Amino acid sequence: MPRIAGVDVPEHKRGEIALTEIFGVGRSRAQEILERADVDKNDEPRKWSDTETREVRRLVEEEYVVEGQLRTEVQMNIKRLKDIGCYRGQRHRKGLPVRGQRTQTNARTRKGKRKTVAGKKTAPRK
Repeated sequence: MPRIAGVDVPEHKRGEIALTEIFGVGRSRAQEILERADVDKNDEPRKWSDTETREVRRLVEEEYVVEGQLRTEVQMNIKRLKDIGCYRGQRHRKGLPVRGQRTQTNARTRKGKRKTVAGKKTAPRK
């Protein structure tokens, strides 16, 4: 199982899909990496030679921001938004959707489990 950017890449998946296990590498970036490393995107990582594995590892680690470094960057961006107090930062702070989605009926993922309010009755629907 090749270890790239601190992640064990699955051996039994196609190379293009296996690289998406790395945080910050999606399908298009995986295709680009494999093309630049001159590796067939349909080959499984267990079939890669040592030189191919080394080249893929070099490309991912040196030329792209992935894994811990990318997670840190994203968290710092969110912290900056909170610190300057902009609208998006306030939404992050309150745990509500940031990108303009409705919250009256949806947004359960961001808002969490429903909190029941004692004594509140809903009007009958017509």
